[in-house]
Amino acid sequence: MRLTSESDAEVEEFRAEFSAFIDANVPGAAEAVPASQSTADVPPWAADWQRKLFDAGWLLPGNPPEFGGRNATLPQQLAHLEELSRRRINHSFNPQGLGIIAASILTFGTEEQKHRWAVPILRAEMTAALGMSEPEAGSDLASLRTRAVLDGEHFTVNGQKVWTSGAHDADVLLTFVRTDPDAPKHKGISVLLIPTDTEGVVRKPFGCLTDPDDLDFNEVFFTDVKVPRENLVGPLNGGWGVAHGSLGHERTLLWLHYAERLEDLIQDAPCAEEWYATLQMDFQALKLLGYRQLGEDRNEAELSVLKLFGSEAVRSAALCALEARGADGLVHPELTGPLNHMGMPSFTASWFERYARSFGGTIAGGTSEIQRNIIAERILGLPR
Repeated sequence: MRLTSESDAEVEEFRAEFSAFIDANVPGAAEAVPASQSTADVPPWAADWQRKLFDAGWLLPGNPPEFGGRNATLPQQLAHLEELSRRRINHSFNPQGLGIIAASILTFGTEEQKHRWAVPILRAEMTAALGMSEPEAGSDLASLRTRAVLDGEHFTVNGQKVWTSGAHDADVLLTFVRTDPDAPKHKGISVLLIPTDTEGVVRKPFGCLTDPDDLDFNEVFFTDVKVPRENLVGPLNGGWGVAHGSLGHERTLLWLHYAERLEDLIQDAPCAEEWYATLQMDFQALKLLGYRQLGEDRNEAELSVLKLFGSEAVRSAALCALEARGADGLVHPELTGPLNHMGMPSFTASWFERYARSFGGTIAGGTSEIQRNIIAERILGLPR
């Protein structure tokens, strides 16, 4: 998709209309403090906010109206995201549901699936989590072992997922399973929508290193789970294409998240002058690379450059801030920092915790090592 020839004035008129909608409808800070860190736990006030966005066509403006948009052009979509980013406003507290799972259903699903699953997720009437990683298949999705055997009109699923963000709060899992064990490992994969209340599904949340009480990650176990064939997303044994589409949805605008993190670190971090200049250059370079990518026909391999650069730049910035603080960086701050427009603090952890958490960005959405392989092979043309 290429940028259109519309005028800057038209884009700014679109931005102004969205800005006015935010001013009139954004939840107040007093009611907006989140009660949970789970990426699938959507408080009632946040669900109401997401539905307002959906009904007004401001949730995902590039979508058609029936899916929460207004058929916006690419420059208009960017203006929409810039305005959300500038104000640090979330349009969903179930980001995977909105940006990966609903998007994948809209891309690969049937019309019935779009209205049965995608619309409720977009309207925050249902939350979703992504079942990809396994104990023996983290970055190497093609090695997954969770098995789904088709018998008539049902699949029987057995296996395990791990690192499944928000699974204990999610209503449905977009689950990658092996349906042809005899095919080459990239070709025997399918994708199923599995409601989490289905008999045989067990979710076990566990804490992270920096906060054992921060329950977002999950182990998910499937024992003789019966899933209707109509819950198959995309073609049977065609899940590898769905996976690439899902990760493409995740990575396309992930750079904006990293840009936000970098900007916050630049504002908050007490770095030396030479580090400050480096962070500013990283921030500007990331934005320019992101804009360039949006302005051209999307090359999924080039998205790896953005993902790699963004996540590594955030980690470097967090290290800079920690080193500048010294021993004080180990102390949890008494204050949580300035609130944004939705009552969320810009940070709630010590500089050490922020640095430790920054490593997650180099893993989630595809590890830095995998991104380097993609760049080497698909962009630079190097041998495997």
